[in-house]
Amino acid sequence: MMILVCYDVNTETSAGKTRLRKIAKECVNYGSRVQNSVFECILNNAEYMMLKNILAEIIDEKIDSLRFYNLGNSYKGKVEHIGRKQGIQVEEALIF
Repeated sequence: MMILVCYDVNTETSAGKTRLRKIAKECVNYGSRVQNSVFECILNNAEYMMLKNILAEIIDEKIDSLRFYNLGNSYKGKVEHIGRKQGIQVEEALIF
């Protein structure tokens, strides 16, 4: 299923900047960055729960925000893109 992960981390302090880097680093392990604080992730239920738990432990719930949008398995008709970079197809193998 495709999960859209969006976050807003308060970076007014060095601790906030550290949290922001940690969140981004974890998200890169699970999906593809499509905007600065938005990742598209193709996950099974176990991976989704794991990612959610990891990110929930990193953020400061009083000043940060974390959102998960479950687009399911039939997400291709639900995502439209206009503009600069479309990115990669997250469900296909990457060959370098």
